[in-house]
Formats: sequence, C-alpha cells, structure tokens
Amino acid sequence: MSTSSKVKVLLIEDSGLMRIILSDIIRKNKNLELVGSAINGLVGIEKAEELMPDVILTDMIMPEYDGLYVVKKAKEKGLEIPVILLSSLEKANPIIFEALNEGAFDFIDKPTEDQIDKGYPELIHFIETASKTNFSADQIGLNKQNTFEHSFSKELNYKILVVGASTGGPGAVEFLLNNLPKNLAIPVIIIQHMPQRFIETFTERLKASTGKKVVAATSGTRIESNYIYLAPAEYNSQVVKSNGYVEFRKVDKKYQAYNYPSIDSVLESVAEIYKEKTIACILTGMGKDGSESLMRVKKHGGLTIAQNRDSSIVYGMPKEAFESGAASYQLELNDFPSFIISAL
Repeated sequence: MSTSSKVKVLLIEDSGLMRIILSDIIRKNKNLELVGSAINGLVGIEKAEELMPDVILTDMIMPEYDGLYVVKKAKEKGLEIPVILLSSLEKANPIIFEALNEGAFDFIDKPTEDQIDKGYPELIHFIETASKTNFSADQIGLNKQNTFEHSFSKELNYKILVVGASTGGPGAVEFLLNNLPKNLAIPVIIIQHMPQRFIETFTERLKASTGKKVVAATSGTRIESNYIYLAPAEYNSQVVKSNGYVEFRKVDKKYQAYNYPSIDSVLESVAEIYKEKTIACILTGMGKDGSESLMRVKKHGGLTIAQNRDSSIVYGMPKEAFESGAASYQLELNDFPSFIISAL
C-alpha cells in the first residue's frame, strides 16, 4: 500500500453508468482515492503501470480484455496489486474461479440500488482489506488431479474433516482437496464464504479438478464417507442426527461473526456429534468466523488447525483462531494435506 493515508483505487468497467456509480461511491469515502478509470483491461493495465494504485477494481465480464485478462497481465508484469473482481448479480460465471486461481484477491457483487444509497460499505471494506493483501503468500495456481490412494488403518483416529474459508479460500480449498487421497475414508465439509449462486459453479469446478465426489449440500443432504460437501450459502445450516444418519439441516439462527454461510453454525454442530473425532481447519479469510466453534472442537479433544500468516492471502480468521487458542496448530497451506493424512 502507498504511504498516503488514502487507498488509491483504479477502476476498470466497460459500462459508463456503472463506472459513474462506482466512481461516486469511491470518491465519497474519505479513506479512498480514485486515481483513474478505464473501459477495458488493456487500458486498465496500462494505467496500472503508470499510476501504481493500491487496489484494482475491475468488472469480470467485458467484451474485450476482461477481468481474467487483468489478473493474468498484472501477474505477468509483476504488478503486486490486489485485484477485486466485480460480479454480475444475475449469473455465476465459472471464469471467476480461474481468475481467483490466477491470483485475484476476491470477487464481490455489483451494487444494488439499496447498496448504492448506503455507500456500499461491503465494497469499501473489501478495498481497504485488499490494500493490505499479503503478496508474500504462496499464490496457489491450478492443480493437477491427484489420484493416489492411501492405506488407512481400519480404526481411524478421526471421522470427519471440516474446512472453513473466506477471502482467498477457493484456491486454498482446491489445493487442499487435490492433495488429499482419492480414497479418503471420511466425509469432508467445506464452508466457503460466497454467494449461493456460486456454490454450484464451485462444486462443478472441484469435481472436475479433483476427480472426487463433491456435492452442493442442501437441507436434508445425508453425510457419507468419501464425499466432499459444500455447505449451502443461502442460509445457515447445522448437521443433525436423523434416523441413524447425520444430515444437513437449515437453521434460522444468526451469528455475529458472519452469516450465510456461517462456519460457526456448521462447526459447532459437528463438534457436538463427532466430538474428539473431528478435524477442523480454518483457512485464509477476513473476519473472525470459525473461532468460537473451533474452540468447541478443541474442548472436545478434536484436532484444530489454522493456516499461518505467510501462506494466507488474508490473515484474519486464522489469526483469530490461533491467537484465541482455538487452533492447536498453525501450518503452511502446503503442509495441511500431509498433516491431515498422518493424523488419520
């Protein structure tokens, strides 16, 4: 980030109206400075080299030189500038996950009329957080599908793996799942902070990239071994015992740390059912979601792990998990797969 007290923002947006709206939101915030704008990624990268902003805010889908182009070119040119992708509210474009794997900071929806009236505080927070991005973190790229099988003992030490992630999470989750054995003998639950419309897209991406059985869970989905479940993101959910099975169940409860999907909501219920047989991981992300429920897992005797600062894109959730004492171990992302396998 620049030495200036304000965060310098470069806006790339092909829609004239949306460019005006976003420019106005940025200019009205005392902590931000709009240093330039561009109508496509080609012009945007040229301006980025000239102006060296703290953050690039770019539309994902543009007719020419889209958000993926911006991310790839910034990386190619060695521009250590976090890129926030603007997503259309109407659809979930799978290219976003490619851009995230190429090193984009994260994505956020274009503002609604109500958000515009309120100054879109979520976007402001995103920009301010992005300006503090850890560019020394390992940028996890596309991973080759791992088809190895592991010889597990008949009596496993743990019966479930739960992973919570937020900003920077999709790439970290994909890396972790790719490097776990194909015959993983326990179920895996992923709670990734993202809009519901992206859950199906992310599920399909993980199926293709990992070759594993990945399911977008809904209320009533039963949990079985050797399946990976993405928790629903349109409501908070927990796992409950029902007719001899464990299944997802929608709950109306809201949480202070984060809602839809709340890591704490899922993980606290897992802790009560699986107790000391739980492995729980908190990966990169902003905020504090997951710490309280991680402490429950620890108190039951389960294994609790947080991603370390050096490998986290945003060291928020894992920092809280470790400093609160909820996480017993703090690891590089690269070390998670082998650590989990050896623990089983």
